[in-house]
Amino acid sequence: MKKIVTILGARPQFVKAAVLSRVILKHKEIEEVIVHTGQHYDTNMSSIFFKEMNIPNPAYNLAVNGLGHGAMTGQMLQKIEEVLLIEKPDAVVVYGDTNSTLAGALAAKKLAIKVVHIEAGLRSFNMKMPEEINRILTDRISDLLICPTDTAVANLNQEGFLTMPSKIVKSGDIMKDAVEFYSQTSVEKSSIITKLNLTENEFVLATIHRQENTDSLENLIAIFKGLEAIHTKKQVILPLHPRTKAILEKHHLKFNITIIDPVGYFDMLELLQKCNLVITDSGGLQKEAFFNKKYAIIAREETEWVELVSNGFAKIIGADTAKMIEAFSEFQNNQENFEMNLFGKNVGDKIYQEILNLL
Repeated sequence: MKKIVTILGARPQFVKAAVLSRVILKHKEIEEVIVHTGQHYDTNMSSIFFKEMNIPNPAYNLAVNGLGHGAMTGQMLQKIEEVLLIEKPDAVVVYGDTNSTLAGALAAKKLAIKVVHIEAGLRSFNMKMPEEINRILTDRISDLLICPTDTAVANLNQEGFLTMPSKIVKSGDIMKDAVEFYSQTSVEKSSIITKLNLTENEFVLATIHRQENTDSLENLIAIFKGLEAIHTKKQVILPLHPRTKAILEKHHLKFNITIIDPVGYFDMLELLQKCNLVITDSGGLQKEAFFNKKYAIIAREETEWVELVSNGFAKIIGADTAKMIEAFSEFQNNQENFEMNLFGKNVGDKIYQEILNLL
């Protein structure tokens, strides 16, 4: 039986991996060994996802967290290499654009093990983003590039990947499979709407965690002032990322919005399904908003998911208080067709077959 090692480290990767793991278990043709780097180590950012989503427990937990980019990536690289020498897989699967992604790809490639990059080809064209660096380098050393959109394929083609010894495949977005599958059970497994005494369509869901926002006090304050202004019209619910929490506490900043602890996937799905709209600097949540037929206000200067903006489902506002308030008002009256198929279907099965063909 062929073997793959899957490298996971952050919340969105757990969600995406749940889709592929379910397909792998169904077919029983591939052995999957899951490695959790420990990058997200808070219970609600990590272990709860494995329990809730029935993801096979990690065979290895590397416990690398709370470090700067260099130390974190270096320690992950060393420890993943040790795992790969033990497991001797036919391929390593990495997701997205985190330090875990890059470390997993590097460790595999240096051992002449094939690399599969799921969510390849995404570009923000902002080289100040650590995620942009991670995804570009991971793409360059991957053998199988699984792209979610035509735009992602075009990005790779423009960068010369057609001349490189790698295979480019457009699969659609694996997150769509997760939302469709788990939305059927989230209402049974989540009580967060009742717990927070929320009314459907009368609250806004927000998340802020990107480094360009948390490392700039000016950006962070501008974003939170916008959230405060919107909170006077519709309650703003913000599950607070540990990084953002640490910055707010360090500078003794308090804002009049509803801040809650990070939540599990089913709670997040219920918040998405019942909210009025989403304000976020997360790439993944922009898509999850669309899958749940909600508009997204993007608190960044760019997005990898340009299809959402060009089709009117999202608006980029940066860290601009006035633009955030304006976008919120605009979206109250918009009625776009969320049935548009931007991200494919049966994505997990397509990716599984491409991996099987590679092995």
